[in-house]
Amino acid sequence: QVQLVESGGGLVQAGGSLRLSCAASGRAASSYAMAWFRQAPGMSREFVGSISWRGDSTYYADSVKGRFTISRDNAKNTVYLQMNSLKPEDTAVYYCAADRTYGALRINSYDMDYWGKGTLVTVSS
Repeated sequence: QVQLVESGGGLVQAGGSLRLSCAASGRAASSYAMAWFRQAPGMSREFVGSISWRGDSTYYADSVKGRFTISRDNAKNTVYLQMNSLKPEDTAVYYCAADRTYGALRINSYDMDYWGKGTLVTVSS
């Protein structure tokens, strides 16, 4: 079993930055690919980005490419989402997820095996 806890959300003005963290605990957590998703009010959950277990491969949704960066520190069992040039449309609850399956990075929420409870990011205009 893997437990995921997100932190770092908050209120920021448009154009600002935030860094989210996802602390993982549990067996083999550092060997899983990790992903970030977000869900805005009244919307379905959407993929933001993912990172391989080694951290040598990343993939991003077009909506955040060039603005968001995912990284991980396996020694600390922590994954990060650095968000720059934030826009009001980035407002959402952000979730991290773990994918136990080895192979290509996956982007569908139903492929994820573990989820955190989320952290709210609000971007004001």
